[in-house]
Amino acid sequence: MLKERLRQALIDQVQTGELTTYRDLAIRLGLEPPNTIHRVTEALESLMEDDVAAGRPMLSAMCVSKRQTGIPARGFFLTAEALGVFSSDPAGPEARAFHAAELQRVLAFYKVKA
Repeated sequence: MLKERLRQALIDQVQTGELTTYRDLAIRLGLEPPNTIHRVTEALESLMEDDVAAGRPMLSAMCVSKRQTGIPARGFFLTAEALGVFSSDPAGPEARAFHAAELQRVLAFYKVKA
């Protein structure tokens, strides 16, 4: 199932310490057009629901928009808002701060200690 493959790809991504993009994830997962980015974003949002329900940091924070320099697309923030963990303007400075904090939580939670 795409969501499980995506979860593993993001856990693997944490080990690099680098962020990834929606497009790169689609390629890594071998998704074929049409709607590859849409399928990735739907799976990311589903992962967010699972993570919040389980009390884990949101792995989806590892995936950022190519257009938005270092933060996820608007849907990440809208989903976080719907899940009750974010309540600000998705385009405002609070969004960048929220993402940075969530990213630190993800890295601390999943990072393999050397």
